[in-house]
Amino acid sequence: MTIEASDLGGENVKVEFEDGIAWVKLNRPDKRNAMSVGLAEDMIRVLDALEIDDRAGVVILTGEGEAFSAGMDLKDFFRATDGGSDIQRMRAYRSTRAWQWRLLMHYAKPTIAMVNGWCFGGAFTPLICCDLAIASEDAVFGLSEINWGVIPGGVVSKAISTLMNDRKAMYYVMTGEKFGGKMAEQLGLVNEAVPADKLRERTVEIARVLLEKNPTVLRQARMAYKYVREMTWEESAEYLTAKADQTTFVDPEKGREKGLSQFLDTKTYRPGHGVYKREE
Repeated sequence: MTIEASDLGGENVKVEFEDGIAWVKLNRPDKRNAMSVGLAEDMIRVLDALEIDDRAGVVILTGEGEAFSAGMDLKDFFRATDGGSDIQRMRAYRSTRAWQWRLLMHYAKPTIAMVNGWCFGGAFTPLICCDLAIASEDAVFGLSEINWGVIPGGVVSKAISTLMNDRKAMYYVMTGEKFGGKMAEQLGLVNEAVPADKLRERTVEIARVLLEKNPTVLRQARMAYKYVREMTWEESAEYLTAKADQTTFVDPEKGREKGLSQFLDTKTYRPGHGVYKREE
């Protein structure tokens, strides 16, 4: 089923549903999906709507046409905000931050970035804030800001520091050199780089694996990992113990109880050889 962009957010974003997957496409192909203020506002509405839409079990973020995203739209975003009031600029930055990392980083449903082409500058933030990422081998990545007299904008420097080795990150920040999908995999920016004709197939394959999991436990596991990255070992120990207890309490499927029963009582489940039978 396909829904019109206006039903969820606006003309800058296209949404399609496919058997539990919500395809969210940045839809400014003539601008290589450069991210404008309007796109940010549309993305907020789209992500808010999909979070409570039962048709969306996994969200795949990608770009329409030949690009994932060429980064921030210099004319629409920077020229517009530079010429406006402080309040206008604050609102524009708030909208951008809201979807690129505040929503994506702690989104209720699993997210996969599918990098189908150009990925530059500001596009690194939503790429990194998705849970998983798959790239085409011929995708082109770059932190090119140094070449036109500015530093990487927004929180791009923070985003890349969470995944990339310092020496590698500094190299690309300082040189502005482009790199491909295979290098993005080596740098830890994406989980895998695959041939372009296999990109959608592989991304869907991973999404299907996630759709088979207990959604409550999957969400809790994702959030637990993300929060402990900023904690000490002692804080992590206390938090994860509490998180495990919370997961057992809020899980409507009672996954822990089923898994243990199938392993210890009925002998129908062997950890490491598949998932417990959720339908029992």
